[in-house]
Amino acid sequence: MADQNPLLLRRDSESPILVKQQPSLDDTIEQCIGNFGWTQFFQATLVSFAWFFDAQQTFISVFTDAQPKWHSTSPSNSTCNNICKIPRDSWDWDLPAHTSIISEWSLECAGSIVTGLPASSFFLGCLAGGFVLATLADSFLGRKNVLVLSCMFMSLTGIFTALSTNVWMYTTLRFISGFGRATIGTCALVLSTELVGKKWRGNVGIIGFICFTLGFLSLPGVAYLIKGSSWRLLYLWTCVPSTFYSVFVYFLVRESPRWLYVKGRKEEFAETLRSIAAPANRSSLTQSFFGRCVEWEEESQESDVYSAMKILLQNSWAFRRLVVVMVIGFGVGMIYYGMPLGLGNLSFDLYWSVALNALSEFPASFLTFFLIEKLDRKVSVMGLALLSGICSVSCVLVRWKRMQIGLELVSFFSACAAFDVVLIYTLELFPTCVRNSGVSMVRQALVFGGVFSPVLVAAGRKNGFLSYGVFGVTIAVCGLFVACLPETRGRTFCDTMDEEERKNEAINNRVDKV
Repeated sequence: MADQNPLLLRRDSESPILVKQQPSLDDTIEQCIGNFGWTQFFQATLVSFAWFFDAQQTFISVFTDAQPKWHSTSPSNSTCNNICKIPRDSWDWDLPAHTSIISEWSLECAGSIVTGLPASSFFLGCLAGGFVLATLADSFLGRKNVLVLSCMFMSLTGIFTALSTNVWMYTTLRFISGFGRATIGTCALVLSTELVGKKWRGNVGIIGFICFTLGFLSLPGVAYLIKGSSWRLLYLWTCVPSTFYSVFVYFLVRESPRWLYVKGRKEEFAETLRSIAAPANRSSLTQSFFGRCVEWEEESQESDVYSAMKILLQNSWAFRRLVVVMVIGFGVGMIYYGMPLGLGNLSFDLYWSVALNALSEFPASFLTFFLIEKLDRKVSVMGLALLSGICSVSCVLVRWKRMQIGLELVSFFSACAAFDVVLIYTLELFPTCVRNSGVSMVRQALVFGGVFSPVLVAAGRKNGFLSYGVFGVTIAVCGLFVACLPETRGRTFCDTMDEEERKNEAINNRVDKV
């Protein structure tokens, strides 16, 4: 008995005799890909790069829909600051009219509702797409296929957006683009973390956030390079590379082995693990190895599109977790998406303001990357939300401009870090069979907060508290709800609802005994 692994032993329910137990899915995957290899790194990084293009389309309206600067051409109107109160022939744009949709389509006096409609429609499209497409990656399409289709759909729609002839056509295409891109971040996050072993999941998840930051940071650079050119070029420069990226992912990335296992696709599961395992492990990963190690569940599984969502709603503990983490996501999303859109209201150069906000995401992502294994999820989310809220409200109270931009950057930094931790936290709260759907719903809550941001930003041009003040109060209050969730740091992934319930019961029993 000395050579028996205690992890593979269990006590028979009707006998005190110890018998060998089949290794779990986690045991098998850890044995195959627990050691992080270059193949896993390449695939996880390539998948995570989808966040780069996702960020570009999320914040592209900061430049394409910007209010251009203008100057008076008549000495008699040189002191007037309202462009709508002087004749059209008495002023002109500083740059060519085609640099922004505002100047090209003469929307300077159209009002905040019309000018903010394209940005709001994009977030509304994300919201609708998230609810409609959320469960496809958990049901019959899988993580990889949904990621490829979403990236391709977003890219092609962006190219067509460059052909818009009026604001209504532009708004419609932005809605469609948001609808298609809704699942990109979710699928990229879930797929990349399911391609590696337990030890590296948190770190790999942060790679996607770093790529998102790089995509955000690339926007002011690309926009500055084509400064004075048509806003349509910005869509082409960002969407054409994304189209080629979609093709590369389709041919170079493997499907999630966990999803293949849950769907009972035995041969593909084994082949995927062999292909991404470290070279030293591949020779031992024969079909007989998988036959000995993995006990396949024969019970039938629901396979319709909304089966995962049904499971989430039918289990009270899962539904409770989902509602709480979505409330937190709503508060974080309002600041995360709202603050970059409100940079045009500050008395700073737009390119530098966007670049500074994008740069503030880097320390947030790197801080989370290096500390994710040491940070308690609940304390981190609550602390970051409160810090972000306090600094956001302080932006309204402070009149010194340098202090104001400093507080804005700290608030945005905290919101970025909270954004990262909340998504990693959500991955750990739900089992494999509903994980993609759970993360997708939380991302929709983040986006739902973003839907209100353009309206609040427009209102904040006259009363600052209606933008930064509301942002701060919302994220601080929503962050307090994290107290209703369990701590997940250091826990292994579960694959079925029953397994998650058993683990929760075991944790509760230990707490009761203490």
